[in-house]
Amino acid sequence: MEDPSWTSLLPPLVAILMALWTKQVYPSLFAGIWLGWTVIDAGNAITGLRDAIQACIDVFKSEDNTKVIAFSAAVGALLALTQRSGGVAGFIDWITERGYVGSARGAQRLATAIGCCIFVESNITCLVTGAIARPLFDRFRLSREKLAYVCDSTSAPICMLIPMNGWGAYVIALLASQNVASPVNVLLLAIPLNFYSLLAVGYVVYVAISGSDWGPMAEAERRARETGKVIRDGAAPLVSTEVLSLPPKPGLTPRALNMLVPLGVMVVMMPVGLWITGEGNLMAGSGATAVLWAVLSAIAIAGSMYWWQRLFGFGELTELFLKGVGGLMPLALLMMFAFALGATCLELGTGRYVAGVAEGILSPAVVPAVLFLLSGFIAFSTGTSWGTFAIMSPIAVPLADLLGLHVPLAVAAVLSGGVFGDHCSPISDTTIISSMAAGSDHIDHVRTQLPYALMVAVLSFLMFLLFGVIL
Repeated sequence: MEDPSWTSLLPPLVAILMALWTKQVYPSLFAGIWLGWTVIDAGNAITGLRDAIQACIDVFKSEDNTKVIAFSAAVGALLALTQRSGGVAGFIDWITERGYVGSARGAQRLATAIGCCIFVESNITCLVTGAIARPLFDRFRLSREKLAYVCDSTSAPICMLIPMNGWGAYVIALLASQNVASPVNVLLLAIPLNFYSLLAVGYVVYVAISGSDWGPMAEAERRARETGKVIRDGAAPLVSTEVLSLPPKPGLTPRALNMLVPLGVMVVMMPVGLWITGEGNLMAGSGATAVLWAVLSAIAIAGSMYWWQRLFGFGELTELFLKGVGGLMPLALLMMFAFALGATCLELGTGRYVAGVAEGILSPAVVPAVLFLLSGFIAFSTGTSWGTFAIMSPIAVPLADLLGLHVPLAVAAVLSGGVFGDHCSPISDTTIISSMAAGSDHIDHVRTQLPYALMVAVLSFLMFLLFGVIL
């Protein structure tokens, strides 16, 4: 649509509100897609339904989308293999016997530390943190909602603060397209001004150290602590419970290396994949390709290890692979719907409409704070921080130049807002992956995390107001 209108806001808002109200994310996402194409088709719901279905199918026309969905499903195979081989059980025994983690707070601190140390790719951060910490959280009666929050708060924020990854390369490319004289320097200067990312990481570290919770998260923690129910009754984790609780094969000796080696391969292969796809430039590599290679490499190494140890035959390995992939089919479906809704919003011009409404009414002193809120709303509505960066950078950089504002502050406001909206949105791929990695009900994750994210966002907004006056 050439001239987006207020109707472009309806699909994402309906999908988000319906999901939060009904706690049924699949029909909610499809309802948003259907509504969007009904608007595009001039109110014809029949042709809207036809085009909504086609939009879901068209998701797979994108190579990157297909790779992300494939890697999401393949993670299920890695989970099944590491659990059935005794790797997870062996790791838990190893880390608890040596006193590295002997309490609930110790488990939270470990999960947070892992998330903060792995910054090569946001989804890999979530996956590794979830794989290592989930059994420990279960053992110490910590809620899956809390783990999902830790995974989510140390993924995109950390990748944005330590941008030696695809995130940094993407932002640098966007800045270069706006004729910024030194894009790398501007990005580096924007890092200490990226208030949302800094405060989000700071708060999750505080929660891990203090064990202090409030709001819906406190209720979830109380339920887990008092009843042992790490997820609520009636919850629907994104990963099949059969995959999450697959016991070790009878008769084998649990070994921590059976989990640590495949996970290590996955982490190492991520930068290797970025380096190869970037033809020697780590920052120019394909994140989707690198993630898929990393997970498949980990599966190959895991299968080879277990076959060499004579834990499984080839037939058993194949059966475990298919069982794990099958357990993550709900996640793959959810990712397809999320991508389709994002494409629908792009067709409607949702981001362009919101940005256009605000562009003409900005006052210089409040520009950074407004850019932060605007970027946050776009990212929340569309479920993509990268898409928000692409929409807002051509607005923020020229606006900062025109009004004589501090360019790194304007860039930081856009980056902060994009991460904030992505952090909260139930249709964000990072939020979805965090729910999957933690084995949490997706809507429960969004509901318990939202108050924390909003509190951090309010503080960030005030900081942007203050620095908008100072700089």
